[in-house]
Amino acid sequence: MKSSENKHNFSIGDYVVYPLQGVGIINKIEEKTLRGNTSLYYEIFLEISDMTVMVPVTKIEELGIRAIVDPSEAQTAIDGISNKLEQVPVDWKARYQMNVDLLREGSIASIAKVVQILYHRSKIKELPVQERKLYDSALRILIDESALALDKPREELEAVIFGKLERDPKEKES
Repeated sequence: MKSSENKHNFSIGDYVVYPLQGVGIINKIEEKTLRGNTSLYYEIFLEISDMTVMVPVTKIEELGIRAIVDPSEAQTAIDGISNKLEQVPVDWKARYQMNVDLLREGSIASIAKVVQILYHRSKIKELPVQERKLYDSALRILIDESALALDKPREELEAVIFGKLERDPKEKES
């Protein structure tokens, strides 16, 4: 299982996605001793919350922390966004859990799906506070990761995403 260990070999300056937390940058890699155990830690700065977290290198996979996707995967996720209303649970708690689970999956496609689901739901009825926070977080992660992957300004990607969400169903895709 050597190859999967290497995929989490991040370096200082690498951008990563921390599901449910946001896009971060590795600021430091250092050994720390806690309760007599010495482990290697990544220090990750999360701009979205202006917070720095220390994550043991051994927990990266378990937490779903991953590298920024390649440009084609980011473009595919954005292209997959539509104005189509998904069938989702009416009960907000069930819907919230479904969306948290999607975000925990951590893929950019699942993040885009949460944005689409909650955006359209918000057009039907105002989202409860928890869902609103989830939507805002998913949207920010999608925009931040796509901006890095595609090397485009955040504002441009935000405009593209909202353009797809708000497109009139009768319009043909360009």
